[in-house]
Amino acid sequence: MTTMLGVSLDGRRVVLAGGGSVAARRLRRFLDERADVLVVAPDLAAETQQLIADHDVPWHARAIVESDLDGAWLVHTATGDSAVDARVSAWCEARRTFCINASVGAHGSARMTAQSRAGDVLVGVTSDAGVDPRRTARVHRSVRELLESGRAPLRRVRGDAAGSVALIGGGPGPVDLMTLRARRLIAEADVVVADRLGATAVLDELEPDVEVIHVGKAPGHHTVMQDGINDLLIAHARAGKRVVRLKGGDPFVYGRGGEEVSACLAAGVPVDVVPGVTSAVSVPQAAGIPVTHRGVASSVHVINGQSGLSPATVASLRDPAVTTVMLMGVRAFDGIARAALDAGIPANTPVAFVENGHTIRQRTTRATLGDAGDAARSAGVANPAVIVIGEVARPDLLLPAHAVAAREGTPG
Repeated sequence: MTTMLGVSLDGRRVVLAGGGSVAARRLRRFLDERADVLVVAPDLAAETQQLIADHDVPWHARAIVESDLDGAWLVHTATGDSAVDARVSAWCEARRTFCINASVGAHGSARMTAQSRAGDVLVGVTSDAGVDPRRTARVHRSVRELLESGRAPLRRVRGDAAGSVALIGGGPGPVDLMTLRARRLIAEADVVVADRLGATAVLDELEPDVEVIHVGKAPGHHTVMQDGINDLLIAHARAGKRVVRLKGGDPFVYGRGGEEVSACLAAGVPVDVVPGVTSAVSVPQAAGIPVTHRGVASSVHVINGQSGLSPATVASLRDPAVTTVMLMGVRAFDGIARAALDAGIPANTPVAFVENGHTIRQRTTRATLGDAGDAARSAGVANPAVIVIGEVARPDLLLPAHAVAAREGTPG
């Protein structure tokens, strides 16, 4: 009968007998757990040797002797010689030191688990009797997929830990484009402060008692000003809550994430930032527009349409090898286009408006800089939309023109 225990190896001596590929895998895990590892082996596999060099692990280049176990909390033996492994296991038994014996058909007094971590939750899988690594791997894979999906009930029940804030980039909208870390942190959240855009469908997965605060901004209408959002994050974190600030796109790409990080740090609140897929790249991609393309565009200039036409943007528009991507620019586009034309930017420069990227309402409107304003008004282009200016916005860049015409304006 096996009992599974959670044992901290942080700073504790672990002796690893053997230097082969099995030892390398276990050494990496012991190092991740910050154990004080001693390796004893006459020879080392290349991977083990590299780990020892990278982490300055002490190594005795000889066969193991019993005195090597002095002060050890845990011993792992994988010498490749079952007789040696059995001898090490017997030494440990006499010393009342836990031993993992990696020999085929042997167990020792302890076993390694296949384990996954989700924040501060650690889940391990092992066999109670016998060794069946394939079954263990399959069970572990299912457990890991549940943890990574964000569907596991990871919220704390005891409220005795300090609060924190996680700024999460929700990407362009589809929940399955969020990162695994984002899904896990949302599953752990006590409070979610959410924007209007992005992967808001993930809110439907929250437990009923999770507090959701909507602070979404629309053009010309801010339900909660930025200082108020900062105060919300800090107040809930100081109350011991795990707070998620859910944003569309990426928090540091026109998401004011830097301001929120600064506010939290100034208030002494721990804060983490989880990157998201920025709409500056993903929304054009959804419409078949690569923001860079060999032989066409080698760099990208991202602008906020509300900021007007800067000298840097004029320079990017003049360079045919630069793609200019405009966010939050539908209302301001006419003025920016006129200023660009007045600055000498060619009127035939390709332009694409991509609305509601990665949703069933996705639509692309193509034009050139000279007539793009009229084309957008005629089509009724509205936010949220990403505007792409440059040669990559040509309709026939990746597909023949007739194929593009058949695709445009239909759901994405």
